[in-house]
Amino acid sequence: MKRLPSSKILKFLATSIFCLVITVSNAQDTVNVDRIIAKVDDYIILKSDLEKAYLDFLSRGEFGSADMKCQILESLVINKMLMAKAEIDSVVVSDLEVTSSLQSRMNYMISQLGSEEELEKYYKKSLAQIEDELFEEMKEQMIAQRMQGTITSDIKITPSEVREFFSSIPRDSLPYFSTEVSVGQLVIKPEAGKEQQDKVFKQLIEIRGQLLRGEPFANLARQYSEDPGSASQGGNLPFYRRGELAPEFEAEAMTMAKGEVSMPIKTQFGYHLIELQEKRGNTFKSRHILITPKPSKEDTDKAERKLDSLRTLIVLDSITFRNGAKAFSDDQLTSSDGGFFSDQDGNTRVSVENLDPNVFFTIDTMKIGTVTMPLQYTEADGNTAFRILYYESKIAPHQANLKDDYQKIAQAATSEKENRILNDWFLDARKDVYIQVDEEYDYCDLNN
Repeated sequence: MKRLPSSKILKFLATSIFCLVITVSNAQDTVNVDRIIAKVDDYIILKSDLEKAYLDFLSRGEFGSADMKCQILESLVINKMLMAKAEIDSVVVSDLEVTSSLQSRMNYMISQLGSEEELEKYYKKSLAQIEDELFEEMKEQMIAQRMQGTITSDIKITPSEVREFFSSIPRDSLPYFSTEVSVGQLVIKPEAGKEQQDKVFKQLIEIRGQLLRGEPFANLARQYSEDPGSASQGGNLPFYRRGELAPEFEAEAMTMAKGEVSMPIKTQFGYHLIELQEKRGNTFKSRHILITPKPSKEDTDKAERKLDSLRTLIVLDSITFRNGAKAFSDDQLTSSDGGFFSDQDGNTRVSVENLDPNVFFTIDTMKIGTVTMPLQYTEADGNTAFRILYYESKIAPHQANLKDDYQKIAQAATSEKENRILNDWFLDARKDVYIQVDEEYDYCDLNN
């Protein structure tokens, strides 16, 4: 493995699992000729994995070639190396983290296609089959991303390195940026009030009664549980160590006797009924039924009123928009940046071409420096929320320069530095893992 794939390929592989095009395999045509083309320790890469990734890359308008397919294969091998090294270095991602991401992905896919029935029709598979396919793929990708993050977490870049990087770019190769804007949002999500929470609590008490009367746990989990990762499996979860699950869930499970069914336990995901199946030292295996309380109309109105009050404080300059978003916004993706949208590199000045269409058409009618009234919208997970938008600034189209684009240039310089460090890591990591690539791909020169 003599070279490291370009940052474009690495970013493609780091995000492809979350893209609708590749999320679920439709490769029935290749199943009869599928075979293993690479191994990294106990991890395998199938020919269909390479073909799907390559087709997805082409679907994004990128140029295809034999060399590009080699780069993608190399990146798939590197992903497996990250997985193998994560196992060696005990870098983990809990199933609940994957379940949370999977739920958001499923809701987004359903919202894009219109209904669960349309999603099943599109992929010619049941929801349970789609979830099962996605779960392991998403977990693997999240572990690889976390492992890569541990390798590059301490990387820093100085202003002189940024200037040196910018000076190294030929002037005729400097990018030309389209119109860019700084737009922030402050989001308030309706929370289920006591009445709705009590309703779910009571429902789970009734389900617990059925369990104690002998109703099979698996049947009730399939019927009632809202956990997409385990419901179709009868609520079954794998073995977990301390610290891998929601603390309330874990604290209850570790004090239970084998076969015991808990009272409803509240976590950030909702309310759970837990049945302990086995304990082994600091690990345990359980199954659960999860139901999440849904906000009522009163809860929704309360959220809108809260947001309107925050808007009034911002308009009256009692608080700044940034401070308000950091303190009160329920959107975790933007709140840490003062509510501002950012691109894939973390820049808070974004191209209008990359804005959500609803946001773009809203700010298109606004004056710079103004804040909207509360707007209702649907999130990626299908839930209703409210937000106000703040239109801070607008930059006309221009060629890249240090004055206007320092953040972007610094990010590019950082990425180049990260790639150098990752390249060194990959070369060194090869000593700790077994890698074999099929002779059909000798021309890719990956075995060296």
